Amino acid sequence: MFKSEYLNRVYEGLAARNAHEPEFLQAVREVFESLEPVIAARPEIEKNGILERIVEPERIVSFRVSWVDDAGKVQVNRAWRIQFNSAIGPYKGGLRLHPSVNQSIIKFLGFEQIFKNSLTGLPMGGGKGGSDFDPKGKSDNEIMRFCQSFMTELARHIGPDTDVPAGDIGTGAREIGYLFGQYKRLRNEFTGVLTGKGLSYGGSLARTEATGYGVCYYMQEMLHDMDTSFAGKQVVISGSGNVAIYACQKATQLGGKVIAMSDSNGYIVDENGIDYQVIKEIKEVKRARIKTYLDYVPSAKYVEGCRGIWSTPCDIALPCATQNELNGEEAKTLIANGVKAVAEGANMPSTPEAVAAFQSAGVMFGPAKAANAGGVATSGLEMSQNSQRLSWSFDEVDEKLHGIMVNIYKSCKEAAARYNMEGNLVAGANIAGFEKVCEAMIWQGVAY
Repeated sequence: MFKSEYLNRVYEGLAARNAHEPEFLQAVREVFESLEPVIAARPEIEKNGILERIVEPERIVSFRVSWVDDAGKVQVNRAWRIQFNSAIGPYKGGLRLHPSVNQSIIKFLGFEQIFKNSLTGLPMGGGKGGSDFDPKGKSDNEIMRFCQSFMTELARHIGPDTDVPAGDIGTGAREIGYLFGQYKRLRNEFTGVLTGKGLSYGGSLARTEATGYGVCYYMQEMLHDMDTSFAGKQVVISGSGNVAIYACQKATQLGGKVIAMSDSNGYIVDENGIDYQVIKEIKEVKRARIKTYLDYVPSAKYVEGCRGIWSTPCDIALPCATQNELNGEEAKTLIANGVKAVAEGANMPSTPEAVAAFQSAGVMFGPAKAANAGGVATSGLEMSQNSQRLSWSFDEVDEKLHGIMVNIYKSCKEAAARYNMEGNLVAGANIAGFEKVCEAMIWQGVAY
């Protein structure tokens, strides 16, 4: 599988112990493939058992969440918080609320978060959490009761200098508010223990927009290296959640024309350019399906089935929905239709076959752990503001975010070149993120 005997030994042992966790193993394998030249050049990694330690979470908290629905019936969900690695800072990562959530998915997300947080340059370790609770179709009171029960257990394990959760799929401003209120009630303290908070109680301006803006800032750097820009480019964005909405906004502001977006039911195509204000109205205010876009823009087209979005010809593709949403065949369709650059706004949205297809065809490809790091970077900035009891302006935060994304791209590019893999941003992101964590783990001894 790998040229390195050390990589093979660690991966095979991990696969044997975690055979029921395919998403986690996929994430580990993708990182290990990039580390071949690093392992060959640095024997101290094996000597210090870095790989054996970095693939095992420091702590897994698994618990039930019991809550009462509006009909008075007791409901029970499963929940997790995985504190994966604290070598460079307190655990940091979102809480995902979705029926698909299981331990494998939370582990893959937490593992990715280690390197993503490292790439930002901010002192944040990697962690992730969530539950198989589905907020869709639930009343505000049901969501509040779930969040209060969830936080009653989670509060024992988190804190501003220990573990700072944030939002993710299914966990927006409403859910963060309920979670923060319960934490404050239980602990009798007002701290920056959660990020993505409302502006009235410690949230940061530009946090809502950050992941979507960040993926476009990263893509902008990719395009600069191709001697081009967003101007005049046709853009396809999967998803219509927080990341997709603000990627649409920023891509439009940078001169691109977003022609297709999706949700889990289907996708819309607007050849005149999707109006992101309409998408915001539909998704953030009405919480409706994307098909509703046709009520505002009758000239647009709606197609049932979200995966078909990748058959839409475009110059730039931004997968911003969920993991493994873009497979090898769909990547080949995008390539045949002339796509020039792809950057991942969601976590691991491209399958290994899709990534290989893009790279073989010479399509510039920006991996999630680098391209979508804008959200956690701005969460880090929110933590800084909370610690200092300050609030920065939107433009100040956006400027810092832009600078972080430019530096992430530069780090990926330079790391790839350092190991003779010029242009391979996947390898560059994995190596640059890994090396910083590796150094910290060596310095701190085997206890970490």
